[in-house]
Amino acid sequence: MPNIVINGVDLYYETHGKSMPLMLVAGLASDSQSWPTIMDDLSRHCLVIAPDNRGVGRTLPQYIEISIHKMADDCLALSRHLGLSSINLLGHSMGGFVALDLAIRYPDFVNKLILAGTSSFSSRRNNSLLSNWASYMEKGMEPHLWFRNIFYWIFSSRFFEDEAAVNEAVRYAVEYPYPQGTIAFRNQVKAIANFDCTQTLSRVAAKTMVISGKEDLLFPPEAGARLAQSIRDAAFSVIDNAAHAMHMEQPHAFTDCVLEFLHQQ
Repeated sequence: MPNIVINGVDLYYETHGKSMPLMLVAGLASDSQSWPTIMDDLSRHCLVIAPDNRGVGRTLPQYIEISIHKMADDCLALSRHLGLSSINLLGHSMGGFVALDLAIRYPDFVNKLILAGTSSFSSRRNNSLLSNWASYMEKGMEPHLWFRNIFYWIFSSRFFEDEAAVNEAVRYAVEYPYPQGTIAFRNQVKAIANFDCTQTLSRVAAKTMVISGKEDLLFPPEAGARLAQSIRDAAFSVIDNAAHAMHMEQPHAFTDCVLEFLHQQ
């Protein structure tokens, strides 16, 4: 899969499928490999574009200045490199911040906007939690414990009923060949804490869908509902039996929601 040099980074990205373009923007510490549970379904209907955000995955250097604005500008530059004047955009968690920033600053660029497990800002509780995660990493917490601790926050209680699935998820995360370093993780955490677009949500012109996991602890459905109410004519949907990582826990329900929205006239 290709790389391009834009905005001072060597940006890695993947494309799958064809037809209408849909860019997937991943959340904190996540990259283009965050979407295997939904990629096949989406790529049957869309040209799916999945970049590694700056500071993660195969986008280099990892230790570079990171902000939501800069990640949004990277997505814009990638789209222009691909010859696309406008796209549909799906952002999850921190990726939702990036997607909102793009939709607000470049209203002609975003056709349809899908915001999953996100809000217009990160609460003080979330900022403290994410900062603690960064501190645990900096102090050398065992990786399998570090990931398991995060999983308690992003997966529903049902996920932990299958111990083999939990162990496999931890193993995959620990053995991932493109790990995020401690400085880059801290830089993404700071970027999240420094972002708040609440006062400019009225500038979102794209037709918008907000999706929440019913058991999301980081951005609960109430936060998703408030976000949808703040964006003109935004739709709102809740995925049952799923927490923050709803696209992993309930991939078919998630893709059904996304594709139905994209195909609406």
